[in-house]
Parts: sequence; C-alpha cells; structure tokens
Amino acid sequence: MFGAFERKVAGRYLRARRGERFVSVIAIFSLVGIALGVATLIIVMSVMNGFRQELLSQILGLNGDIGVYAAGQPLTNYDDLSSRIKTIKGVTAAFPIVQGEVLMSGPQGGAVGGIARGITPAGLAQLPTVANHVVAGNLNDLTGNNVIAIGGGLATQFNLAIGSQVQLILPQGKATIIGTIPSIESFKVVAIFQTGMAQYDSSFVFIPLSAAQLFFQQPNAATQIQVYVTDPDHDDAVKQSIHDALGNTPVNVLDWRQDNDSFLAAVTVEGNVMFLILTLIILVAAFNVISSLIMMVKDKARDIAILRTMGASSGAILRIFLMCGASVGVLGTLIGFALGTVFCAYIENIRQFVQKITGTPLFDPTVYYLEQLPAKLDWHQVAEVILMSFALSLLATLYPSWRAARIDPIEALRRE
Repeated sequence: MFGAFERKVAGRYLRARRGERFVSVIAIFSLVGIALGVATLIIVMSVMNGFRQELLSQILGLNGDIGVYAAGQPLTNYDDLSSRIKTIKGVTAAFPIVQGEVLMSGPQGGAVGGIARGITPAGLAQLPTVANHVVAGNLNDLTGNNVIAIGGGLATQFNLAIGSQVQLILPQGKATIIGTIPSIESFKVVAIFQTGMAQYDSSFVFIPLSAAQLFFQQPNAATQIQVYVTDPDHDDAVKQSIHDALGNTPVNVLDWRQDNDSFLAAVTVEGNVMFLILTLIILVAAFNVISSLIMMVKDKARDIAILRTMGASSGAILRIFLMCGASVGVLGTLIGFALGTVFCAYIENIRQFVQKITGTPLFDPTVYYLEQLPAKLDWHQVAEVILMSFALSLLATLYPSWRAARIDPIEALRRE
C-alpha cells in the first residue's frame, strides 16, 4: 500500500530540520497525549475491573450465589429443604443460616453495629472467605451457645484476643411485664479471621446456629438457605430447579445479581462514564495531530509542489502525510499500551512507593473496603482501547492529507 518513496519522504518529514522545530514539538505533544490517554484509560479500566472482581469475590464468598429466603413464615424445615436443594444439578453447597443486625461491644466499652450470623460448622467450612483466612484460634471450636468468631478489624477496634468476651445486643429485645428490654448475651472469642475486606472484618461475626436461634428468637427456624453453584454467571436454570424442587413451600429465591443490583449498576455506570471521559484525552491528542499535520502541510507546500512537478501523484502525497500522522498515532498508542500494562502489573508496589514518599495514605481500606489496590487487565477492553486510538489517529490524518494532495503545484511555487 505504501511504497518505498512514500516511506522515505514521510520519515524525512518526521525528522525536523532547523527552523521546523515548532512543528516537531507539536507532533511530540500529540504523541505524548495519545500515549498518556491510552495508558490512563487502560489503567483506570483495569482498576475498576479489579475492584469489581475483588468485591464480588468477597461478597459471593461470604453470602453465597443464591439465597432462599422465607416468605411469610420461618423456614422450620430447613434441613429437608437444604437436602433437596443439594440434589439439584449445578449446586455445590446449601446450608441454613440465621442472620440479624446487632450492636457489638467489647470489654472496655464502646459499641458498633454489625451483622451476627448463625451457621453450622459444615456451613462455615463452605465459606472459603472465612475458613481459609483464620489468623487466630480455630473454627472447630465454634460449638455451643456462648462462642463467637470475629473479624480482625473488630478485634483491633476492641483490643480483643482469643478468650476475650464480646457482648451482642439485640435492640428489639424481649417483651417483659415492664416492657421490651434489649437482649444482651456474652460470647467468648474462639477464632479471628481476616478476609481482606475491611467492611466484613469489622462488622461480621459468626456464632453457632443454635445460639443464633436462641438469641434472635427463631426457635428451630432459619432466616435463609445459602446456595453455592458451579457457574454463578449462569444460574437461572438452577433458580428454576430450586423452585421446582421445593414445590409449594413459600420461599423467595434471589441470586447474587438481585441481592447486589445497586452495586453492580453503580460499577457499570461508573465504568462507562470513566471510559467516555478518558476517551476525550485521546480525542484531544488526535486534534493535536490534525494541528501538527496542517502546519506541516503549509510548511511543506513548496516541497509538495516540487514533488508533484517531478511526477509524484496526488495519491502519493496523500499517503505520505497519512504515514506522518499515522506514525504519531501508532507510536503513541504502543507506548501508552506498554506504559499502561506495566503500571497495572506493579500498581500496588507503585502505590506503596508513592505513599512512602508523600507520607499520605492513598488507599484507605475503611473507605474502599479492600486492603490492596486491585487491577485486572481485560484484554478485550485493552484491544478496544488500542483499536479506538488507532481509528481516531487515522481519522485525524485524513483532512490534512487530503489538503496536501489538493495543493496546486503551480500556485504553490508562484506563492514562493
């Protein structure tokens, strides 16, 4: 498509001579702008993908892929329902839980709100987010009616250790002859876990199922059955099978998307908006390519006229300036791609280095819920960014190249 003549002339025009430095500087700015735009877009989209993946893995690891909730009456036959659900194809685990909101208080005073979840030992073993991240104690000791497993954030906040006492306060309380009084129970810490998600580590606690039934006044009942499946992204068939297996039992079956629809919608909207905003950086750099090429065409009008009189066709002139502009776009895109992928690979190390230099925390786990800055490259998105940058760069070269091909050599030499 491009002959040796066009390549040599385009290469010569890209190397500025004395008196042509201004045009060269604009071309360099265009290249840097495209590189920074591509790199920034890759980095931001990768970080957002990392956030989504990490948060969803933590949420699903603790809350299950499908929840079977009581509708109108407690789930008193939860063992039978769990057994029937386990027989469904695609289900890997199903177990009952009792869950409710509580106030938690340490031996030195103070109180925070949180979630207390009653669960069986077998069910707790199915939660890798907790079972694989125990930093003190043993989950096998979570038996009886006065033991509890807490997160590392709560242990730090209340200065708790194995054997410490934690009070759970249920504001709804119990009805007595003098009115409703809060239910207060003390539990001994037998295990401390660290999931890596600050929200869970500071607000979730686990107690035996029987203890939760007593504390939340749900005798021989469960609030829901947590279900795990082999493919959470395609669980519609499993949901329908659960409905069929449970027959006329009044339940509500919700998957992880329905339970976290607001979160997923927010992440999707933010991702689309960030993609649009950061694309403008590349678009601005593409306009710089137009400016630099237009100035180059005006500066090289006499050269173009001489080339035309020597026999160069208008198509050859068009290709020369297409190559000039496309070279800036392609080189800027490749530099941005390399910069973005390397930055994503070492983003946590870079964050820690900058944090050490500035002395300012750049990623507060209590705000962002995660203890490390995640980044996950989606190569389909990266390919889209690269193709978009190539396309914008090519479009930016069309008008100046067309102007160069339309120059009348006689008029150009006469003006000179």
